[in-house]
Amino acid sequence: MNTKVVTIARIYTLEGQDQLNKALDILRDEEKIFGVTIIRGIAGFGENREVHTSSLLTLSLELPLIIEFYDEPEKVAKAIKTLTSRLDLKHIISWQATAYSDSAV
Repeated sequence: MNTKVVTIARIYTLEGQDQLNKALDILRDEEKIFGVTIIRGIAGFGENREVHTSSLLTLSLELPLIIEFYDEPEKVAKAIKTLTSRLDLKHIISWQATAYSDSAV
């Protein structure tokens, strides 16, 4: 089993802000990031304390989205710099982790 130090980054945004496809294109085509996952939240709130939620009565187009990706620390730092220079992303966190795999990342 191979191990490698990676950086994981999370971008918190909303569906209605039309940043998902742009971010995916940058991460996949330009930065060649190893792994990306999109997580749709069922409820959440941010700095302005406004709750965004889904219910059977209201179909919100502003549900929380998390764009999570990982790769070598230098590649993730560069990708974050590219994303923040081109998109209005306000909430990004990152941390180091260990990737375990049968093949190198």
